[in-house]
Amino acid sequence: MIDPATAPVVRQIFEWASEGAGLNTIAVRLNEAGYQTPSHYKREQGLVPDAMLGSGKWQTRTVASLLHNEVYTGDMVEGHSKTVDHKQIAAAPDEWTVVRGTHEAIVSHALFDTVQVLLDETAQKSKIDCIIVKDFSRFGRNSIETGYFIERVFPLFHTRFISLSDEFDSNHFKGDTGGMDVAFKYLINEYYSRDMSIKTKSAKYAKMQRGEYQSKICPYGYRKSADGRMEPDPEAAEVVRLIFELSANGVNATDIARELFHRGIPTPGEYKAMHGNHTHDVSRTHGVWQISTILRMLEDERYIGTYVIGKRAVMEVGGNRRRMKERDKWYIIPDHHPAIVDPATFEQSKEKQIRYPQPTKKPRDYPLKRKVFCGCCGHALYRTFAKTSYYYCRHSGADEKLPCHRMRCEVLGLEQAVFDTLKAQMDILLSEDGAASPAKIVAERPAYECQIEAMGDEKMRLYESYQLGEIELSVYKVRKEILDAELLKATNAYAALMAQAKRDQEAQARKAERQSISKELSAADTLTSELTNLLIDKVYVFPDKCIEIVYKVKGFIA
Repeated sequence: MIDPATAPVVRQIFEWASEGAGLNTIAVRLNEAGYQTPSHYKREQGLVPDAMLGSGKWQTRTVASLLHNEVYTGDMVEGHSKTVDHKQIAAAPDEWTVVRGTHEAIVSHALFDTVQVLLDETAQKSKIDCIIVKDFSRFGRNSIETGYFIERVFPLFHTRFISLSDEFDSNHFKGDTGGMDVAFKYLINEYYSRDMSIKTKSAKYAKMQRGEYQSKICPYGYRKSADGRMEPDPEAAEVVRLIFELSANGVNATDIARELFHRGIPTPGEYKAMHGNHTHDVSRTHGVWQISTILRMLEDERYIGTYVIGKRAVMEVGGNRRRMKERDKWYIIPDHHPAIVDPATFEQSKEKQIRYPQPTKKPRDYPLKRKVFCGCCGHALYRTFAKTSYYYCRHSGADEKLPCHRMRCEVLGLEQAVFDTLKAQMDILLSEDGAASPAKIVAERPAYECQIEAMGDEKMRLYESYQLGEIELSVYKVRKEILDAELLKATNAYAALMAQAKRDQEAQARKAERQSISKELSAADTLTSELTNLLIDKVYVFPDKCIEIVYKVKGFIA
């Protein structure tokens, strides 16, 4: 039976693969979308103990395993591996046992076959014959990952692996793992890496406590001096003082942002770009200050000369996700660098800016969450949650000249317009789908293969006749030239036939995909999160009540 919670994820993986996305790209997209890994999902269902959980991130090997699994087509395949001389080895495809239609399919056979062809082509294009490293640690310091690649991935793609210092050559261990000494080297390298990480982190924290460790990036208003320490940037420091003075006089962050815009003061990103630092994309700022930027500045203790570091910690080794630590675990060094704002003004502005504590609530979910953008300035539109909810462009609040200033779009009206557009678009696409005829190509394929094989045999017999002296050299050359021309013609025709078969297969996969989406649209009475996550990447809203939809699915037209 299909699991409605995980089946859409599997379909999405196959769709990305059919569009040409690589394994690593798919893994990154899954992690960015926040999809649970199979092991974590099974843990929630009580099927996997905590000890067997991974890092919580999608790995390329997990994606590859899903894409090669025929079970998603409704078939059951057994006998992938066999035991020879007490060793487990992969079995040839003709030795597998395939039982068709044992359960409901998540993806069509056409889509599955298309993905397999693309994966094979990708493997051939990026084929690496041999990898040579100084020692195992230069290749990887994770025992599980290193062993997986050396013992599973490289043999699959017939890639030779050589470690010079360890005197290891994968060609000497065909069908074997390399022994316990190799496995222990994996573990030693991993524990050495962890030990070095702990020592490096300890030295880094010791420097933080002494105030010696500093970030390479200075907050707005400061710059690096000749000795590498922070010093006030005269031009930007005046802007920082102005922000704190306005706040101390009771001006809220929204009005401060509007005042800075009217004075023509560039944003921090624009100011850095003016001085040669193009780290930030400022193409959409238009000189408008973000309220969140001002609020962060008003709470930053570095402007009174206090250096604060170590506020966040990574949640897992090698990961990018961070969590905020308790304040008593921060490294706070007073009088670390020259202050821009005096402490009295800092405290006064802090008191004037009222920040209401946000209670912990369950995140709201709605169909177009994080998908609605302004068609004029490109910024994400904010949504209100009142009786009559609407989207509006908060970025243009300070600039009355922007066309999206005070633009509003009702939520219900937008969702209904998007839903109607999806249904109309799907009806058009389904009416345009032609009936492909792969049966004709399948019938013609054996004939061409037999013809090419027969010509090859004829060439061999012709050569044998010449070697035995039954025909003259001149006769052999003439007949061979005729056979070569016929063989080339048949080979080209066969190649054209296979190319057409591939195009028809892709068309069938797209048609099946559209039919599946059409069923979901027909079953829905209104726009749902499942439909938008499947079909829509972005929705741009314009002041004249026009919308532009950017689709995820290849073949949709706005």
